[in-house]
Amino acid sequence: MVKKRLLALLLVFVLILAGCVNTKSDVAEEKANDGVSKGEKPVIEILSMSANEDDVNIARDQLVKNGFDVKLNLQPDYGSFTAQKEAGNFDLAVSSWTTVTGNPDYAVRGLFKSDGDNSIMADKEIDELIDLASTQTASEYKETYKELEQLLVMDRAYIAPLYTSYKTQGINTEILNADTVRLSKSRALAWEPIDFVDQSKRETQPFIVSQEISTLTSLDPIKGNDGSINQLNTNMYVRLVNLTEDDKITAEGSLSHDFAMAEGNSDYYFLLRDDINFAKIEDQQAVDTGERVGSDDVIFSMDRASNPDSVPDHRTYSLHEHIASTEAVTDLAELDAPAVSGKGTVREALEADLETGISKLVENKNDADNAKGVYQVIKLTTTEPFPQVLNYLAHQSAGIVSKKQVESITTYDVASFDVNKDIPYGDQNTVTEGAKYDNHLYASGPYILSHKNDYEAIFRKNPAYMAGTENEPKISNVTVRFIADPDSALSALRNGEIHLNYVIPETKYSVVEDDPKLSLQKMESNGVRYMLFNTKGREVSESEDLRKAVLYSINQDEFINYYQGNKIKAVSTVSPLVDTGNELVADPEKVKEYLNNYQESK
Repeated sequence: MVKKRLLALLLVFVLILAGCVNTKSDVAEEKANDGVSKGEKPVIEILSMSANEDDVNIARDQLVKNGFDVKLNLQPDYGSFTAQKEAGNFDLAVSSWTTVTGNPDYAVRGLFKSDGDNSIMADKEIDELIDLASTQTASEYKETYKELEQLLVMDRAYIAPLYTSYKTQGINTEILNADTVRLSKSRALAWEPIDFVDQSKRETQPFIVSQEISTLTSLDPIKGNDGSINQLNTNMYVRLVNLTEDDKITAEGSLSHDFAMAEGNSDYYFLLRDDINFAKIEDQQAVDTGERVGSDDVIFSMDRASNPDSVPDHRTYSLHEHIASTEAVTDLAELDAPAVSGKGTVREALEADLETGISKLVENKNDADNAKGVYQVIKLTTTEPFPQVLNYLAHQSAGIVSKKQVESITTYDVASFDVNKDIPYGDQNTVTEGAKYDNHLYASGPYILSHKNDYEAIFRKNPAYMAGTENEPKISNVTVRFIADPDSALSALRNGEIHLNYVIPETKYSVVEDDPKLSLQKMESNGVRYMLFNTKGREVSESEDLRKAVLYSINQDEFINYYQGNKIKAVSTVSPLVDTGNELVADPEKVKEYLNNYQESK
């Protein structure tokens, strides 16, 4: 009898368990509906890294208040976050984007174009607007980007913007002359103008700056576009043009005396300087290689930047895919083409600020002698009219490398590259202290990396970089101290262990401002935080009404108040770059309207 009772109880227990297990069809239906049935509160899953938990909590509270249930998917690091994103385990993914080139094309092409490097959406109308704007000059593209932003955010609700951040850095003004330290919206920190308060220490004392990441992606400009190398490569390789502090294109401090765009917006001309040589490292010191930076190096660098197969793991091709050709100009008559600048011809535009005009053009870089009017001119042609190519040429990935040196290092076949035995140009192992150290770098910029370890990287001044000009580096040695923790970096700044802290958190502004030996530099940045909607396999992927209900639940004022006014309203990643006049305002009534539409459609 006891055995029969036990058997009956066991049978009941098994049946209960069976009732708790979803069948394959149950799981498929649950995933398709994403837990939402008609009349129920929509469930929104927010994916984020745990470091952004404050933003997630604010967004969650706003959504709950407007009639949603919210599920949080917080991941400990970027790798885990990316894995969850690629698996599609989200309705909204908290995302950030900083336009490091200073132009709006970079702010949208990779993110929202159907074939973009970081895009998960496909919208033909948005593609057409992105391509149209890229062919227009700054005076023409404002209306196009306004229409694009309206479509992307308000009409289709592909993203929900949260805020734009400030860019900051803290300076020890007892050591550094604050007037010589530049803060730019897009360009990484330029080291060459920085000077000490006590100029007698230029040769004996290093300038010490912090950086969070110690593992360097690559010291080859085209093989990295991230926080580990942007500042470093910016100072190691000269470019055809630069960006000013407020993102204007300039020849100042570049390889060019000046530049000009010809009518049609497809041909760009650059008049090269003759006072920069490549530097290399011998016995951990920088020496002049005697090799001039010239047109052959520019052509080589642009060709490899615009060729997706030029190197293994090319990471910046999308920035330079609009380059059709780069060549040296040797016929003066070609410079008689009309220039867009309004300065007459291309030649007149290039000569506008020269002490000695152009009397002759040469192909061999060693024949150039600017003081005698003998120059090199580079002509770069784009695949289509594309004025924003100039911004991409100001990016660190357009840094000029030595044709001779890079070709001597590239002894392997790119197609069959073996990471375990082949050593590419710029491999960080070649500059890391230890058995593999074999520094093969040739730097065209103001500084060259001598050696590094997990604690710091040591840079030396290029002795042949614009010597005797205002662009010659002031300080002979730069130390980049690797400090991953922001609080530790701030403490090192306050203690005098570093002279400049490249990023100050919003919550620590007052700490810097209240310290009499420190100064806080601050400006509006191109960095925007937003939430990206999943466009595949979720309810928000299919329902524009549901996306708009989420969008109009987000109140940016509450984010700005939380950050004590140290954030700025945003509409899209274009917001910091183009004044479109668009504005996104939270609206509970619109939320109700769109939620009703969504529920009625189910």
